[in-house]
Amino acid sequence: MALAQGLRDTRGALLRWNREPALVLRPWLLGGLAFGAALLLAVLVIASVAQPDLTPAVIPGVEYQAGLGDVVHVLVRNGLVLALHAVACVAGFIAGSSLPLQASRMTGWNRSIHEKARPLAFAWVVGVTCFSLVTQAYVLGHTGAQLAEQLGMSPGLLILTVFPHAILELTAVFLPLAAWTIASRRGEWHDLLAATFATVAVAIPMLLVASSWETFVWPRLLEQASPIPGF
Repeated sequence: MALAQGLRDTRGALLRWNREPALVLRPWLLGGLAFGAALLLAVLVIASVAQPDLTPAVIPGVEYQAGLGDVVHVLVRNGLVLALHAVACVAGFIAGSSLPLQASRMTGWNRSIHEKARPLAFAWVVGVTCFSLVTQAYVLGHTGAQLAEQLGMSPGLLILTVFPHAILELTAVFLPLAAWTIASRRGEWHDLLAATFATVAVAIPMLLVASSWETFVWPRLLEQASPIPGF
């Protein structure tokens, strides 16, 4: 129902954005970059204080020759996060645009249910955002502590080696949430379905580049940065 209701707004938004794509993409990219930078900072803090797991981690491209399957593995992992954020963006459209329009055409308990569902949908989006940030920071922070201990380097130096691909992939996966944040501030809820399609389309090639870098280039950076010969 949300998709059918939003097709006209979506087509209109995409046509409007195609006239000046840079004006639309710039705030999304800056918002995704802000989310990604905040997450990397949190990862650094957690990696610096967490007790490292002494179990050796298997790093593709170091322990064995990396291949296309490793790129696909990284891409799928990041794609799941992107999908979660895209669903949150669609929920923002339903809560901000579709539900009020449907509620205006109803009476009685049906209208009441639609009106009360709106704050619940907003709360779900906020909850998804917080869940995503906290769980990623926790998991990546502990993984960072494990790798730093294994490679004999500081967490800060490890973050420097991952920065080129990490900031690109984090910016990509957080694009839908950046679009949701901007739309909520402007009250442009009717554009969020179009923003979901657009941000995912922009994010996919970014994730392809980041996954390839992580698989084939990052292991070489680790070898150069680690003081342990032939780790």
